Amino acid sequence: MTTEVPASSSTERYRAVQQSEDFQRLRSKLRSFIFPMTAAFFLWYLLYVLLSAYARGFMGAKIVGNINVALVFGLLQFLSTFLIAWYYSRYASRQLDPIADEINAKMNREKAEAAGSAE
Repeated sequence: MTTEVPASSSTERYRAVQQSEDFQRLRSKLRSFIFPMTAAFFLWYLLYVLLSAYARGFMGAKIVGNINVALVFGLLQFLSTFLIAWYYSRYASRQLDPIADEINAKMNREKAEAAGSAE
């Protein structure tokens, strides 16, 4: 027979996790990746838009055949998106997942202990 943990106990447990040092470290590492990467990508995109709007001669310059600078920059937008996603996946598996797994394991242990003491 399983024993249900009261909602207030569950809420307190999640609040305690949120205020824990491990969770704060996890959030800090996540933010230290996301904010600079988002800013860099946004600035790169803004450069592309501004060059397309105000440097038409440069963006229209032919590189090879009908391929111009604008097309290359546009394709580089896609490439940079995929590279950021790949880099985030790598960063998360090395930096974020171990901390999240540690938090999860600690929560599961505490839940099991609470269930064991309730029986």
